[in-house]
Amino acid sequence: MDPLANETPKKQPSLLQMYTKIAAVVLCYWVISISLVFINKYLLSSDDLKLDAPIFITFYQCFCSVLICLLLSTLGALLPNYFTFPPLKFDYKISREVLPLSIIFVGMITFNNLCLKYVGVAFYNIGRSLTTVFNVVLSYTVLKQATSVPAIACCAVIVIGFILGVNQEGNTGELSYLGVAFGILASLCVSLNSIFTKKVLPAVEGNIWKLMFYNNINASVLFIPIMLFKQEYSTIYHFSKLYDSDFWTIMTISGLFGFSIGYISGLQIKVTSPLTHNVSGTAKACVQTIIAVIHFEDIKTALWWLGNFCVLLGSAAYTNVRQREMKAAHALETKTKDVESNQGGVSS
Repeated sequence: MDPLANETPKKQPSLLQMYTKIAAVVLCYWVISISLVFINKYLLSSDDLKLDAPIFITFYQCFCSVLICLLLSTLGALLPNYFTFPPLKFDYKISREVLPLSIIFVGMITFNNLCLKYVGVAFYNIGRSLTTVFNVVLSYTVLKQATSVPAIACCAVIVIGFILGVNQEGNTGELSYLGVAFGILASLCVSLNSIFTKKVLPAVEGNIWKLMFYNNINASVLFIPIMLFKQEYSTIYHFSKLYDSDFWTIMTISGLFGFSIGYISGLQIKVTSPLTHNVSGTAKACVQTIIAVIHFEDIKTALWWLGNFCVLLGSAAYTNVRQREMKAAHALETKTKDVESNQGGVSS
């Protein structure tokens, strides 16, 4: 007698429950991502704080991520029925193997924050919009992968939007070319980060949490000499709100949100798809821009909005094109394997 015969099959979630879960995850992603940008903007360039120490702020966020990883690892060991988290123990050899990625990671988050420091939140999306373009360039130069004409056309739309946005922001007198330069460097580092992540993942057994742990430990150490070079220790020492609990509360919240964005991004991909995640990110950037314009009472020209639209349209279109190309390539590969398998069966 089959012992499984009398088992009650697991009840599948209803369509309403699935859509509710997806909507909740997407909403959390939007709230965390947009909140993190505004919190960082406050910390980096608020007239209230007057803290000119962007490297220290970035260092503290990485340090928070390390502490959160250790806390979750401890809870996972003590309460395995409630917390699923890999055990974390520092290994110098693994840390050294992750170091090349960590250097890129430091550049990515540093240039991201420096871009946000020198440009407005409304312009932030345009300032960092060239990641897709760098993905194509690096895929060709480093990975020797050709790019289709439709994908290149999408990149051209993004570049047009970027140039138009920079031009119109400059006409308002609010443009910081230093901020634009940091945005371009941030876009380059984001693209390099994707490439190096794939190379380094085997060192941490493909575990994203372990990668986050080692990446943030390495980054925290790397930021120490950078803060010394930028003479931020003196700035921090003379900071008027150094012992203000409200300041450290906001700093800690930014660290918590910085850690959470990695988790919620992965969860959004899990409950939807990589394509939907990218579309959600594009829509979020649009809403973030509108909120920033309203909040800071900015006045933008029609051409400025057109530049934003081109960036968003080009990014969404590129995601769609690449998704279609990958599906076609997968279908062709499957078909080829089936033909070869059938031929092998006939010959034998």
